[in-house]
Amino acid sequence: MNTTVPGLGAATIPPQLLYAAGALALVLLAWLLVICGRYLAADKGTRVSIRQAWRIRRTWPRLARNLGLVTTDRTLTFLQSLTASGNGNGSGGKPEPRVLTPALSTKADRYGVMVTVKTVAKVGLAEFQKHADHLADAWACTRVSINPNGPGKLLIRAVRDEPLLIPYTFTPTGKPPADLSVWDLGLDEYALATVLRMDNVPGVCVAGLPGYGKTSLISKLIAALAPSDAVQFAVADGKVSEAHEGDYADVTDRLFAFVGDDLEAANKLFTRLVNLRRARSSAVRRVLGTPNMWAKGPSRAWPLVVLVIDEAHTYFRDYKGSDPTTKKYAALTADNARLIEDLVKKGRSVGMVVIVATQKPTGDAIPTFIRDVCPVSLSFAQKTTESAVAALGEDIRNWPDANPITMQDPGYVGVATMARQGHEGFTRVRIPYADPDDTARVAADTAHLAADPGHLLDLLTGPSLLKGDDFDPAA
Repeated sequence: MNTTVPGLGAATIPPQLLYAAGALALVLLAWLLVICGRYLAADKGTRVSIRQAWRIRRTWPRLARNLGLVTTDRTLTFLQSLTASGNGNGSGGKPEPRVLTPALSTKADRYGVMVTVKTVAKVGLAEFQKHADHLADAWACTRVSINPNGPGKLLIRAVRDEPLLIPYTFTPTGKPPADLSVWDLGLDEYALATVLRMDNVPGVCVAGLPGYGKTSLISKLIAALAPSDAVQFAVADGKVSEAHEGDYADVTDRLFAFVGDDLEAANKLFTRLVNLRRARSSAVRRVLGTPNMWAKGPSRAWPLVVLVIDEAHTYFRDYKGSDPTTKKYAALTADNARLIEDLVKKGRSVGMVVIVATQKPTGDAIPTFIRDVCPVSLSFAQKTTESAVAALGEDIRNWPDANPITMQDPGYVGVATMARQGHEGFTRVRIPYADPDDTARVAADTAHLAADPGHLLDLLTGPSLLKGDDFDPAA
């Protein structure tokens, strides 16, 4: 039955068209309900970002033209060519060239908007980066980053709030990480997740003023990695004398070894680990079938061994004096430096990582032959350019915005500067706060996983490889 339209006499609308219109209305209503539901369910920051994303999409065609982020296509389309040819002598006029605007889509989050752009001819990465400051101003953002996102696509990160000044908390799940070659750090200055690629990395240098986050970072990493039976930890903490003191008391249950500020005890631990390194180097090809452990990854039988040396200057200090006690200490610290140099230079392929932490990583605190071969360096706030350069290298002078001497404000507690792995330059990262109670809980729950990696190697190869405490520097 056809429906008569009022005022149109016999004109009728087929029922099928009415059904289609009703279905379309229902789809639109459902879409609006989903949009409204997402908006209402979002937190306050995300709601602001949703409105910001809407403005970005609405104003983009005009903004793109004003910034010159468009291209003029003078090639006739198929329909235009037909129209032009149909004009005969061209009385109909020449078709206007088309202005092509890069298409974009948006995704809002708590800190801002992720904008995905599909590039057009002559408008690509370089052109967008040239206008990054203009985009930030137009979109009311703190900063904008622009990076490739696959062939013909760009990813623009528009940050409205300053992520580095917004502390957040890391709550360990108690589950082992899926990939031990990647360590989660925190959020960078664009609120993007930042990780450390740790496969084939034998050393990490962590520097910064007291109370700005060095030990908190290490405790957070231990809490995240502790649920894996393929990781074993040892700690040398130069701030304390006993395991129940200081910052690592909460994780002692998960450590296979701990020493305090006793130089002789530290020397014995370092010697023990160097002997483990030598034994692993001797056995790695026979046991794992490869010269590099990372080709297969850490396992319970052959775990990644992480040695943390906090307040490292305690163990490497250059003692001066001729009395017997001073000479003894000088010999111990010199030998400690030699042992740690061995681990950092030769531990990569057998799955051993040294994390060296100190306040000011100048040569008198960490010997340069150790510091300069650590592939990964992070620095929290520093007071002097000398300290920043010692921690991150000369190139930090060329990146003043990321220099840790600019992060002495209390708002930057927990923020570190690091070199961008695989890219030039530096980035700043907000390290999440790990509650000591959560860390202690994870350590207690995973205490049964702690094991001496030397004994584990014995089970694979027999005890002969680890006999003796003498260290041969030529090995």
